[in-house]
Amino acid sequence: MRPHDVAVLLKIAAKEGTDWYMKDLAYELGISASEVSESINRSLIAGLIFEDKKRLIKTALLDFLRYGLSYVYPQKPGALLRGLPTAHSAEPLNKIIQSEDPYAWPYAEGSVKGQSIEPLHVNVPEACLRDQVFYEYMALCDALRLGKVREKNIALDELEKRLG
Repeated sequence: MRPHDVAVLLKIAAKEGTDWYMKDLAYELGISASEVSESINRSLIAGLIFEDKKRLIKTALLDFLRYGLSYVYPQKPGALLRGLPTAHSAEPLNKIIQSEDPYAWPYAEGSVKGQSIEPLHVNVPEACLRDQVFYEYMALCDALRLGKVREKNIALDELEKRLG
């Protein structure tokens, strides 16, 4: 698995109930169609997506996010910079968790100044600006990557509600 595989899977989750093609995911995520195809194949091998390559195995994805994400793609906050809010600084967690230490993905046109968090893929901030549901999924994942126990538990509850 590669970091952007999580982004591809969560983009598929954000598209639930709508028809999509790999080229759509590639365009919306800002990665090549071949990378999307390879990513989906890795997720198939990992048991995170069904054989039809369209539907997620949600329980497996939740288990991976719950138990593996913070170990496989850990993150430590970096220097202060302008960027796009993430983790508990973005929706939906910013309505539940109050904090004076914002986290942000580096993004020149961002709206907050916060501690730098490396996104799972360089194009995640722009992709999130075009899709609010995807943005929420990615922010929840960042809460799992760097949050404390309370933040992780709240993020997991929110992911379970959304993924079903």
